[in-house]
Amino acid sequence: MTTDTPAVFMNVKQVASYLHLNEKKIYAMASEGRIPATKITGKWMFPRELIDRWILDSAHGGLLVDRLAIAGSDDPLLYRVVTGFTRDLKAHAQISYTPTGTRLGLDLLQSQRIDVGGLHWGPGTESHTRHPALLRQYSQHRNWVLIRAFSREQGLMARASVLSRTRDPAELAASRFRWVQRQSGSGAQRFLMEMYNQPGAWPHSLNVTTTALSEREAATAIVMDQADVAPGSRAAANEAGLGFVSFGWESFDFALPRNIWFRRLFQELLSRLNCGEGRRLADTLGGYEMKGTGELVWAHE
Repeated sequence: MTTDTPAVFMNVKQVASYLHLNEKKIYAMASEGRIPATKITGKWMFPRELIDRWILDSAHGGLLVDRLAIAGSDDPLLYRVVTGFTRDLKAHAQISYTPTGTRLGLDLLQSQRIDVGGLHWGPGTESHTRHPALLRQYSQHRNWVLIRAFSREQGLMARASVLSRTRDPAELAASRFRWVQRQSGSGAQRFLMEMYNQPGAWPHSLNVTTTALSEREAATAIVMDQADVAPGSRAAANEAGLGFVSFGWESFDFALPRNIWFRRLFQELLSRLNCGEGRRLADTLGGYEMKGTGELVWAHE
């Protein structure tokens, strides 16, 4: 006697039978990104292993759904939303967020030590090519997706007394002003160095007096009079009561494995970012655009 087992990859008819749903429902769920699927030569295909994980992740309780570890780029809005989420979960589940900078976050994602990596890597107008290119440097990228978190304003944070004297980025780079630099591999440092390398925009060196490992640490260094200027977001500057000089907007995205994309905790995090309370918090902090929150912006074909 033989037992039929589903193939490694299932088509619409097979996955409909496997889940006891009609094919029209499967098409709708795949198109809306609510079930693990990929299009191959125009046809939907469903990895059975990911379908099984998705079923488990959709259930209440269990080891696969009671925790979510996030690392990567620092952001005030994400920090506050995660903190509130953790409070509401009580002891039923755990969600953690460790700001490490973009590169280290992706390194941790590659080694499967975290579930989600936050990243920003240059101007928002170029993120649709830059972010996927950055992910392709990792061997695990074939199983990753990029989900839009939000857009935010990036620039320089500085004490008000400094900005009362000048708001010119080139003048702020003069040696009389003390600078906070971010660690190598952080999106903020990448953004700064791109401005630094523009012809005529910056001198060859900055008067760096300290290094910060997060935006909040950079802002705190200015508040504690260890420095005068630091790269960072408008939200981080507003949170610390600092002035801000804008360089423009950037995209802040989440990189994560496909199966984590469908995890209940991650979907709830996106909902909290995109809900009325999350948007009010974004407005309070300032410098955010929430259009596209939760959308799939890239997946390996």
